Amino acid sequence: MEFEKNSSFITENFLLQNKTAERLYFDYAASMPIIDYHNHLAPDVIAANRPFEGINQIWLDGDHYKWRAMRTLGIPEKYITGKAVSNKEKFDQWAYTVPYTVGNPIFHWTHLELERYFGIKTLLQPSTSSAIFEATNQQLMDITPKGLLNKMRVEMLCTTDDPIDDLASHQKIALSEEKGPDVLPGFRPDNIFGIQDDQYLSYVNTLSEVADKEIKDLDSLLSALKSRVDYFHQNGCRISDHGLEFTHASDFTHAEADAVLKKRISGTLPSSEEAMLFNSCILYELFVMYYDYGWTQQLHLGALRGNNQKLKKELGADVGCDSIGDFAQAKNLSKLLGRLNDNDKLANTILYNLNPAMNEVFATMPGNFNNDKVEIQWGTAWWFLDQKEGMESQLRTLSNMGLLSKFIGMLTDSRSFLSFPRHEYFRRLFCNMIGNDIENGLLPNDVPFFGSMVKDICYHNLKKFIKYSK
Repeated sequence: MEFEKNSSFITENFLLQNKTAERLYFDYAASMPIIDYHNHLAPDVIAANRPFEGINQIWLDGDHYKWRAMRTLGIPEKYITGKAVSNKEKFDQWAYTVPYTVGNPIFHWTHLELERYFGIKTLLQPSTSSAIFEATNQQLMDITPKGLLNKMRVEMLCTTDDPIDDLASHQKIALSEEKGPDVLPGFRPDNIFGIQDDQYLSYVNTLSEVADKEIKDLDSLLSALKSRVDYFHQNGCRISDHGLEFTHASDFTHAEADAVLKKRISGTLPSSEEAMLFNSCILYELFVMYYDYGWTQQLHLGALRGNNQKLKKELGADVGCDSIGDFAQAKNLSKLLGRLNDNDKLANTILYNLNPAMNEVFATMPGNFNNDKVEIQWGTAWWFLDQKEGMESQLRTLSNMGLLSKFIGMLTDSRSFLSFPRHEYFRRLFCNMIGNDIENGLLPNDVPFFGSMVKDICYHNLKKFIKYSK
């Protein structure tokens, strides 16, 4: 399957359908720096700042979006995650896949990335695979991670880090004199909620060693977690994140949660009800810590992870076998936020849903708790919703049920150093939406006013929200 022409479809006015949209994008959005407040980039790669080994390392390795597309097309696994085939063979299989991705955001992202980073306007397909493979690898010989980030005007990014991480790479980056963005850690303690997992006690033992605190009960576990929050704070962390199927919000007492943990330490697995009680206690106590340290907290809700158990056993987590879950969300989310609000411990919070059927639920939740001291935001379209219709739907729903003008904009949520044109993608779509409304008479024809709003949503609102200053 090949395209007849190899010229790029990504023109200067890509996604911009009228003159007002063009003015908003080129005069206001395009030049704004990027604050990428949630991603999965490897801080050790940024700290080392060495040129990449090749296009596969930076573009294909670890990208479960591409892996999922290739599996759907029937590409043998050896060309996706295998070790016995060459990088060129893997790249050729990706080039074979790309024409089949038309209509999927991967098709847009692929060609935006080729053009923005490498100046390649040719469509990727089997007939162009060798030339693009050679051209990208040749350019990457002289490009460093920081060079790529600087090229996209990334001012600051927040990585995703486990509480047991030593943050040595972040410390090295902070001390480096090489030009690059601020790279701050993000506190992601998902493993502490796996009390029913076989490896849970091993993880708790590691946490105990890192925190230098014996963990024998709930109080000592919370003390160890607080010491890690403090350590992360000292190393620049100002944001936390939790990836959960749904919010843990059972009623609990400390005595009950303590009993569940001691039961697990003794070697007995808790019941599902006991695990929920324990996790509800831990989540609440962590959110109190975040408030006390002045952090922003994030909840990513609704992913059904690791569906293909065979691949999970062979390759591990995050390999392209996750999907949208149909969990109930509203009641537990409201209960947790309300409990924190009742005790004056509710910090700035960002909520993300993966199930689009929950858009209105998540759009209306922030208004229940916003006030002059705390701000709750419905975050940008996430993961499977991170595409043209998903972004437009999120923006429209937020506009209808909240305050679009206060929105904090886009993030990459990516493991790839080539993913930052997604900010451009979002900005073009957003400017097009506002431009269409102006030209259709739904909004005043006041480009300076809306241009200022565009700048706020691309940059200024987020900078204030997460209390970041440079």
